[in-house]
Amino acid sequence: MREGSKARRGAEETSVPQSHGAAKPASSAAITVGEGAKRSRGTRSARGAGGCNPDFPIDEVLRRLRAKAADWNAPVVTLMAEQNRGPFRVLIGCLLSLRTKDETTAGAVKRLFALGETPQELLQVPTRKIEQAIYPVGFYRTKAKRIREICRILVDRYGGHVPQSLDQLLELPGVGRKTANLVLAKGFDLPGICVDTHVHRITNRWGYVRTRNPHQTEFVLRSCLPQRYWKEINDLLVAFGQTICKPVSPLCSRCPVAEFCARRGVHRHR
Repeated sequence: MREGSKARRGAEETSVPQSHGAAKPASSAAITVGEGAKRSRGTRSARGAGGCNPDFPIDEVLRRLRAKAADWNAPVVTLMAEQNRGPFRVLIGCLLSLRTKDETTAGAVKRLFALGETPQELLQVPTRKIEQAIYPVGFYRTKAKRIREICRILVDRYGGHVPQSLDQLLELPGVGRKTANLVLAKGFDLPGICVDTHVHRITNRWGYVRTRNPHQTEFVLRSCLPQRYWKEINDLLVAFGQTICKPVSPLCSRCPVAEFCARRGVHRHR
């Protein structure tokens, strides 16, 4: 990906970006090897993190959140609808969403793909026109350049397809673990745990994990979260975090899983 080192990958995606294709079939073995390599490198930064709390009723908690999600009217729902149209759209939508509100991202995705729906088509669009299409997403000028860089790599190395390997996705400029996992899960319907600040904050607040950063949280969840939940946990917790389990003063009185929550780090709630 754009990060030369694991540390830079995390910083790139969680801080600031210096900003259709269906992929060719890949074997599950190739994906497993790629993820295994990342897991071994990631283990070093995950040291000191504990495993999941075996007493936490994750099945019941996620069942309740799933039942309530439709009522939350969270902005992420619009973005999810835009992303669930193939790996290239998911990839570009994730890049545009960094440091940008979901409503703004969804509009930018629509305008951008009106100019071209494949890497080949977007390569024919001038950078200035891409900037105009994606404005006002955060760091839109840098992101416009990154989009063209990624399109060029996809065309030159992968025949215009998005790679189906975690390692190859991480080699694309500007792509961190969060985006790579989301592409696997949403773009290819493969196992991937997308851990952002919502997933990290909420799973620690519940007392399900004890970790210091999203990177650690991803590796801990990989070790103990049932794989059947990998693809949905990000959608559920982002929507939950945007509407109920907010970073500051969460709405505990409206929370469907309050009885299970340890409220770690919560100093004030409503």
